[in-house]
Amino acid sequence: MARSQALMIEIATGDARPISKQIVDGIRMKVATGALALASQLPSVRGLAQQLGINPNTVAKAYAELTAEGWLESRQGLGLFVAPPRQRLSRAERDKRLDEAVSRFVHDVVALDLPAGEVLARLDLELQAFAPKKTA
Repeated sequence: MARSQALMIEIATGDARPISKQIVDGIRMKVATGALALASQLPSVRGLAQQLGINPNTVAKAYAELTAEGWLESRQGLGLFVAPPRQRLSRAERDKRLDEAVSRFVHDVVALDLPAGEVLARLDLELQAFAPKKTA
């Protein structure tokens, strides 16, 4: 039976997002970028809570949300694993969330008074860093 490895996600105490949301976002990003491969086993609730120095209920809440969204799957008696990819959100929901994120981004960046080309180049660079890694 494969053992899970430490899940290297960062929790920032100064972050406005709740800790459970930071865990959810961190795991989503690792799955989306391929840092957590399909069928990878995640640490137990207690194990991740210990690793991060947080309450196990917080980890359980994050894992429950990720499971409900289809990012993780529970295997009876074995633990939690990265689920096979599927369309997790409807096209309309994805469009809505993208519109909201773009609007927040634009409102934050417009006050910086930077040329649009520079902003787009930096955004493109950041997105490339999160693109799934291709194996040869």
